[in-house]
Amino acid sequence: MKLTFARGASIPDPSRLFNSSLEGNTRRAIDIHEGEQVNAGAFKALVKAAVARNRPPSKKARPGASEAKPVKLLSRGNPQIAKADGDAPVQAYIAAMPGWKRDLGKRLDALIVRNAPNVRKAVKWNSPFYGIEGQGWFLGFHVFTRYVKVSFFRGTSLRPVPPGGTPKSKDARWMDIHEGDELDEAQMATWVKQAAALPGWVP
Repeated sequence: MKLTFARGASIPDPSRLFNSSLEGNTRRAIDIHEGEQVNAGAFKALVKAAVARNRPPSKKARPGASEAKPVKLLSRGNPQIAKADGDAPVQAYIAAMPGWKRDLGKRLDALIVRNAPNVRKAVKWNSPFYGIEGQGWFLGFHVFTRYVKVSFFRGTSLRPVPPGGTPKSKDARWMDIHEGDELDEAQMATWVKQAAALPGWVP
């Protein structure tokens, strides 16, 4: 009987079980003749070493491969996040908001979820959007150089009507939050509850 080890030349063989070699420089074999005894412990060690030699090398992560690429900030400091549905892209956007705006983004997100428990989220046009399934979107916010704009897409139907707006903005109304501004969470919560109950905007 001949037992062949493809990479036998690289396997330690202190008991010298290998007694023949095959073509090339790597293959080694054990010829077992009738009546011969093979050292079971040494043979087991050879097999174990052979398995280890033939195991595919583990894929080492390239330096930085596990690290997420930094999010690009567009002009005025707005994070560039690919269009996608769900909470994950919204959290990625918030995490990339620069400076004091990041904490504001976290507060806004938590406030919206708290006051509209069935809210659905997405990132569209590099802005977080909040809506209700089957009703469209009721709110979005966007980073500018000196402030964060929080827009209610049916703002003219809210009471009181949010302060920002122009004749061209149709139903949308908004408020701009600057660094150092006090966020009126009670008023914002009231607007979120009202907006979530209205038919939203469908792009």
